[in-house]
Amino acid sequence: MPRRTPRFTLDILRTPGRFPGFLKTASVCALIAGLLSPLSQVAAAAEVTAANDYCGGQCSDILPPGENGNATLAQILLNQAFGTQPDHAEDQLGPYANLAKGYPTLTNATINTFFNDASFGVASDQVASTLSPAGRSDVTIVRDKKTGVPHITGTTRYGTEFGAGYAAAQDRLWLMDVFRHVGRGQLTAFAGGDPSNQGLEQQFWRNAPYTEADLQAQIDNAVAGNGTRGQQALADANAYLAGVNAYIDASDSGRYFPGEYVLTGHKDSITNAGTIDHFKITDLVALASVIGALFGSGGGGEVNNAVSLLAAQEKYGVEQGTQVWEAFRERNDPEAVLTVHNGQSFPYATKPASPQGEALPDTGSVTSEPLIYDATGTGGDATATATSATATATALGSARRGMSNALVVSGQATASGHPIAVFGPQTGYFAPQLLMLQEIQGPGISARGASFAGLSMYVELGRGQDYAWSATTSGQDIIDTYAVELCQDDYHYLYHGTCTAMDVVEQKNAWKPTTADGTAAGSYTMRVYRTKYGPVEYRATAGGKKVAYTTLRSSYMHEADSIIGFQMLNDPDYVKSPQTFQSAVQHINYTFNWFYADSTHTAYYNSGDNPVRASGVDAEFPVWAQAAYEWKSWVPATNTAEYTPASAHPNSIDQDYYISWNNKQAKDYSTASWGDGSVHRGNLLEDRVKKLVAAGGVTRASLTKAMADAALADLRAEDVLPDLLKVINSSTVTDSTAAAAVTKLQTWLTAGGRRTETTAGSKTYADADAIRILDAWWPLLVKAEFEPGLGTGLYTAFTANLPIDEAPSAAHGPTGAHAGSSFQYGWWSYVDKDIRAVLGEPVQGALPQKYCGSGTVSSCRDILISTLKTAAGKTAAQVYPGDTLCAAGNQWCADSIVQRTLGGIKHGNISWQNRPTFQQVVEFTSHR
Repeated sequence: MPRRTPRFTLDILRTPGRFPGFLKTASVCALIAGLLSPLSQVAAAAEVTAANDYCGGQCSDILPPGENGNATLAQILLNQAFGTQPDHAEDQLGPYANLAKGYPTLTNATINTFFNDASFGVASDQVASTLSPAGRSDVTIVRDKKTGVPHITGTTRYGTEFGAGYAAAQDRLWLMDVFRHVGRGQLTAFAGGDPSNQGLEQQFWRNAPYTEADLQAQIDNAVAGNGTRGQQALADANAYLAGVNAYIDASDSGRYFPGEYVLTGHKDSITNAGTIDHFKITDLVALASVIGALFGSGGGGEVNNAVSLLAAQEKYGVEQGTQVWEAFRERNDPEAVLTVHNGQSFPYATKPASPQGEALPDTGSVTSEPLIYDATGTGGDATATATSATATATALGSARRGMSNALVVSGQATASGHPIAVFGPQTGYFAPQLLMLQEIQGPGISARGASFAGLSMYVELGRGQDYAWSATTSGQDIIDTYAVELCQDDYHYLYHGTCTAMDVVEQKNAWKPTTADGTAAGSYTMRVYRTKYGPVEYRATAGGKKVAYTTLRSSYMHEADSIIGFQMLNDPDYVKSPQTFQSAVQHINYTFNWFYADSTHTAYYNSGDNPVRASGVDAEFPVWAQAAYEWKSWVPATNTAEYTPASAHPNSIDQDYYISWNNKQAKDYSTASWGDGSVHRGNLLEDRVKKLVAAGGVTRASLTKAMADAALADLRAEDVLPDLLKVINSSTVTDSTAAAAVTKLQTWLTAGGRRTETTAGSKTYADADAIRILDAWWPLLVKAEFEPGLGTGLYTAFTANLPIDEAPSAAHGPTGAHAGSSFQYGWWSYVDKDIRAVLGEPVQGALPQKYCGSGTVSSCRDILISTLKTAAGKTAAQVYPGDTLCAAGNQWCADSIVQRTLGGIKHGNISWQNRPTFQQVVEFTSHR
C-alpha cells in the first residue's frame, strides 16, 4: 500500500485539483480579476541607518521559504492556478537549497550567496517601504528589497512592541490564528476536520489541557513573580497585541486579509461578512504551550520504559534482565559524544543505588487513556481512530524529534582570533514557516533574528549589538510519571490518604466541509482527567491495585514564565558578557541547550526547571503518588518545586569548541530519550569541527562547510558501514549479488557516504544504487542481528523505546515525511558496539552479549551477507513506495524536503539537507 504523506493544516490546498469546479480555469481567472481590486498597503521608501552594530558585516542568516507568510485570496488562487508567488514568499528557499551543491567552493566572500546579510538596519538604496502602523509617530516598519524582512524601530517601548505585533500580523496572521487554535484544542472547528488537523490538536491538547482560567493564571503568576521585568513583559505583550489587532482591523476594512479566512468560511469574499477575532493575551500562552511541547519539554516515556524492563526481566530474570535493559538504555554511555567535552561531570537523573517507590505495572495491564469521546462522522471513522493512535504515541513518548544543531569555535582556533558560530533551530519546514525574521530596535530592545509567529514581541534566536545566541533541544527529564491509586471508582484517586475526585476538562469540536477542507462533517469531544499529579495518560494495575498513570512536567502551567529570559536576551543593557547571557537563559524553563558568541568569548548553558527528586527515585520509571516520592518542596496548587541550581546544569565558558545536535550534554547528565551511545548524529559535527580546530585558522566559510557536509552525510554509512564491511570482507565474497552490492557500498563510502545529487538540480543521487541498498539493508540487518538473541518480545519492546532507523525518506518526526531532519534516533550505536565486539575490538559500555551470529565472525558474516542479498534485490519502488507527492521508486523525491502547507501558498520540494531551518553564521569583530 503506498505510504500516505501526512497532511497538516490546509495541506489539501497544495493541489489545485482539490478546488471545486467553479474555482478552476477560466472561472479562476475571472474571480482573481475581481479580487485584485481591494486596496493594498502602500508606503514610501525611507532610509534607516544601522546603529550599534559590532558585527562588521559578518553576521548572516537564512529562513526558508520566505518572510511573507500572508496571501490574499487572489494571490492564493494565482498560486494554485499558475504557480505564481506573492512577493517574498519564497525568495529565501532557493539560496537555502543551493548550499547543498554550492558549499564545496564556499568562501567568506560568497556566504551571502546562500544567506542574508543580517546586519542591523537597511541601506538607503535597499529600502523597499516604510510604514508607520496605524498612523503612529513612535514606530516605523522598514522592509528591505531583497527579503522583505521587517526592521522595526521605535522611539517608545510601547510603540516598538506595537510595531512588532503589527509586523507579525502582516507576515503571519493566518498561521498565528491556526496555532492559537491548536493550543486551545480547537483547530478542527476553526480550520476543518482533515485527519492531520485532528492529530495536531489531539497531540498538543493531551499534554496541555488548559482552561481559560489556567491560561490567565499563568500570566498572573509570571507577572507577580518577576518584579519590574514581569510588569514590563505584560506591558510589552499588551502593546504587541494592540499592534496585531490594529492590523486585523486594517486588513479587514481594506480587504487584504489572508485569503484562507475566505476558504475556511470565516469571511465572505463578496460581501466581506464575517469576522477575524482579535487576539487576547491568553492566546499568547496557548501559542507558547504548543511551542514548548514541541521543542522544549524533555522527558516522559516512563511507562514504555517499564514495559520494556518487564520484558527484559521476563526473559532473563530480574537481575540479569535489569542489566540488559540498562545496557540498551545507555544512560551514561562512555562513548557518547558530549557538548561539554572537558570531562566535567553534571550528575542528573542518574540511576539510584537503591531505587525507591517504583510502581511498575502488572504485565499486560497497561492501556492508554482515551482522549476522544462521543465521536460522530469523520471524527470517529477508521482514519480518525488511526490518527488518534498516532497522536497519542507521539504525545506520550520521550523522543523529541526534528530539532537543531550548533557549531561554535573559540577565537583561539580561528583565523581572525574572534569566535565563529554556525547555529540554528531545526523546526521543520512549513509554508508559511513557524518562525519569522525581524529586527527590533527600541528602548531596552536591540536584536535581529527569528521568533515564533505570534510570540515575536522579542527576538527568540538571533543576534544583539555585539553577541549572538541560539538553541538546540536538550531533552533532559523534567517530566515524571506517577501511579495514583484509584478509589471509589475510576475517576477518584488517593491523594495523601484522601479519596479525591479527578478534574474533568473537555473541548467539544465539530466541523463541516469548506472550500479549503472537503472533509465530511464530524465531531468529537476531547476529555482529559486531571489530578494534582498531572493529566491521566494510562490505566493499569500495579501490584494488583487499579492505578492511573499521570504525567507531571515542571513547565506544566508555567509556559508563560520563559518570557522573562527572552526579554533579557533582547536587552543590550543586560547581556554584555557570557556570564550575563547565562544568567538570562537561566530564566527559560524550556529544556534547551543555549549557545553564545561575541568578539572574544563563547558560552554554553543548559536551561530548564530540573526538579529535585526524592532520594531513591529513578526518573526512568513510574513511582507511587505518595508524599515520600514527590518532588522536593512541591506545591500542587502552583506546580512549583525545588529545582537544581544553575551550577548543576551543564554549562561552560570558552571551551575550545562546542557542538550540539541533540546529543548528550555532559558526563553523567542523563536525557529522557534513548540513543545517546557510541554513534549519534552529533558525531557528524564532532568529527568535522574537531579536525578544523586541530588544524587552526577556522573561518566562517570553513565552519559553514563543515555543517553543510554533515547535512548531507548518511550517519549509518559514515560511522557504521565501515565495520559492517570489515566483517563481510573478512573472507572473499563469492556470491555475485552480494559482491556487487559490497562494491557499490564501498565506492559510495570512499566518495564520502553522502546523499547528494549528481549535479545541482538533477534530482538524481550520485551512488543511487548504494543508497538504495543501505536503506533496504538497515532494517533487515538490525532485525537479523538482534531479534534471535533478544527474543521477539524484548526486541519489539526495545523498538518502542528507540526506533530502528530514521532515514530521510522515512515518515518520522513532528512533521511526518519530507521533513529534512534525519538520523536522530536509531539502532546505530547498538549495531556499532555489537559489530566491534564481534570483531574483537575494544568497546566501552559494551552490550551484555555479542548478538550478531551469536558472537562469531563467520556466523555474523553469514547474517550480514544474507540480509544484504535480500536488500540488493529490492527494487527502488519497494524501498521508496511513493506517496501523494512522489511516484514509487523516485528516490530523490522520497528524501526531498517539502514546505508543508499551513495555508494556501504551496512551494516546490528541494533536495534533502539535514540542517537547521533558521540558521545564523556569525563572527563579531568588536565589542562595546
